[in-house]
Amino acid sequence: MFLLHPLLQISVLLDAVSASPTDDNVLRAGHGEHGEPGHEEHHKDSYSTFASEFLESRYLSDEGYPFPAAPPVDPFARIKVSDCGITKGCIRYGKPGCDAETCDYFLSFRRIGTDVEFEMSADTDGWVAVGFSSDKKMGGDDVMGCVHDDNGRVRIHHFYNVGQWAKEIKRNPARDEEGIFENNRVTCRFKRPLHVPREETLVDLHLSWYYLFAWGPAIQGSITRHDIDSPPVSDRMISIYKYEDIFMPATAYQTFSSPFCLLLIVALTFYLLMGTP
Repeated sequence: MFLLHPLLQISVLLDAVSASPTDDNVLRAGHGEHGEPGHEEHHKDSYSTFASEFLESRYLSDEGYPFPAAPPVDPFARIKVSDCGITKGCIRYGKPGCDAETCDYFLSFRRIGTDVEFEMSADTDGWVAVGFSSDKKMGGDDVMGCVHDDNGRVRIHHFYNVGQWAKEIKRNPARDEEGIFENNRVTCRFKRPLHVPREETLVDLHLSWYYLFAWGPAIQGSITRHDIDSPPVSDRMISIYKYEDIFMPATAYQTFSSPFCLLLIVALTFYLLMGTP
């Protein structure tokens, strides 16, 4: 016993109806009104054309494979800084008042079930990364990085800092990855489990860590040295359970906020006003 394809079943039913004894024309064995052949052949040709067009439009993709075309991919959703300090934690580094599209570096995090969702963005055409450290220093750190490759894609990579060198680790805890390179900025979004099995290259995010922030150029999808000699680091340990909106001024904007610099300015002003003896 065997089953007919749905289109062949339709064909059999149509042929059966066309051969019904109630149709005088069909009783003439496919002859026309004057007993001439042609009517049945025309019917079969019409059905064949319909069947092939129906099959091609409903069951075959442009490449000829029997499945529908994939739905269009949603564009990258912009990072919402209005949620900072409310439904997610944020760290901004750069000019005062900057956001995810204008800061030198931007990071956000929020808990979603048993995962943590990270969003990163930096003013670079190469890579942007965050490291989780126990001592504020580079070395022995779990690092997640977003790298812009030569094909225009942004991929999520897992690294481990061996001294001053970031070694890529094959085991990558990231999932639900998104990334975009636009306006000379690398921006990405991904999730990572809150709890992981104890391992040297992975940390548990439910614990507090110092966060290391870095970005820089890439060559053929491989990261190179970060843009600044001393990348910024959080001044205290950050908890994934506490949502704050932390701003860290870039070097160019912290010169006159240093206590030493303010004291120097006061002394210089006093000297100029009093004059020399």
